Amino acid sequence: MNARNWKAGRRGAEQRFIARRTFAPRLFGALAVFGFMVLLGAVPIVSAQEVPPLITEAEYERWQVELSNWGRWGPDDELGALNLITPAKRLAATALVREGITVSLASTAQTERTIDNPCPLEWEMANANRSGATDRIAYRCIHGPGTTHIDGFAHRFFDGKMWNGYDVADLVTMEEGALKNDILTLKNGIVTRGVLYDIPRLKGVPYLEPGTRITVEDLEAWEARIGVKVGPGDAFLLRWGRWARQDAIGAFDTGAEAAGLDNSVIPWLKARDVALIGWETPGYMPRPPGELPRLALHDFALTMLGIHLLDRADLDALSEVAAAQGRWEFMLMLAPLPIPNGTGSPVNPIAIF
Repeated sequence: MNARNWKAGRRGAEQRFIARRTFAPRLFGALAVFGFMVLLGAVPIVSAQEVPPLITEAEYERWQVELSNWGRWGPDDELGALNLITPAKRLAATALVREGITVSLASTAQTERTIDNPCPLEWEMANANRSGATDRIAYRCIHGPGTTHIDGFAHRFFDGKMWNGYDVADLVTMEEGALKNDILTLKNGIVTRGVLYDIPRLKGVPYLEPGTRITVEDLEAWEARIGVKVGPGDAFLLRWGRWARQDAIGAFDTGAEAAGLDNSVIPWLKARDVALIGWETPGYMPRPPGELPRLALHDFALTMLGIHLLDRADLDALSEVAAAQGRWEFMLMLAPLPIPNGTGSPVNPIAIF
């Protein structure tokens, strides 16, 4: 089976989803009865889920000491939480392969500049004749919003220090690139158990609205629904519906409009000991007044917790296949390009059911 067939029907499925809810007279009648019962006191009024207060700068700075994983795997470590993916963990992940269905988690590379992809892939044919053909590709910005990629630890820093406390000054330079924590440390690839957290499906919507803060309560409500929890050495994959929203409204600027993890999730990530986080966008926008910068959680996970980040993934096909199979855990494998001194790599992650 091929994931393309699942994705091809996504737009139609969404339209049917919306159509079924556009006009529902029986629902109005039920709501009227419910409201009357509430007035009579027969049904208690349940308040909406409370959104946690914004994490303060002082809390964030305190967590950098209290939650840091620096030194946990020794003073010379460059793998971080990937140390939790043991041979036994990989073997356990292979046991999740039952149907042989494969699903890509990568967005298709784009060669045209758009509002959501200001740095597209550069591609051209270099040669084409009766004997064969060759082409040339170039990524001017691997970490840009148009490319599914994995962040290495040499990508983001805290006050001149990167993962495990290495000083950046002499280790990441324009002349030599990253001499520590480069993406080459992942040359042997990543194979582990992946768990998809499909928050739009939890809330019964095709996608979350921009600015939505996904909380621990949301994540654990999803766990209660599917009966699966992410744990040590797992890949935690979060879907808010970035690509479904684009299908519905067209291209949009994900730097200005996105849903994402609330900063209050940081201690939860530490407690769960995940090895990899994958998401469609790194943070939510717009942000309320007084909120920490957009990449606060992104940078904390990468730099302080030692969690590699699968950025700008497309999780819609994965969502459809997982729903059809009735399970949200699977084997996940990804193989970054072996780029010496690189800070990240384009990647095509594959989930296998």
